[in-house]
Amino acid sequence: MNERYLPICTCCYAVRVEPQRAKMARPTCMECGEMLAQRVKHTIAPMNKSNYMLFTDPEMLKQLNPKRTAC
Repeated sequence: MNERYLPICTCCYAVRVEPQRAKMARPTCMECGEMLAQRVKHTIAPMNKSNYMLFTDPEMLKQLNPKRTAC
């Protein structure tokens, strides 16, 4: 792909985005993408005899173990 046709970062509007990242819905440069990724707080936990789940709320994660003793 010609560099002239690469999209510009939708966060800083200063850098052309790499071809691999240009396919994203909102293409960002590596620095802006790292900054946005660090804002998201989540935990991935295995479910009992099942798959892995993504948790963004710590209270939901605490409900996974009902036999947990209160400290």
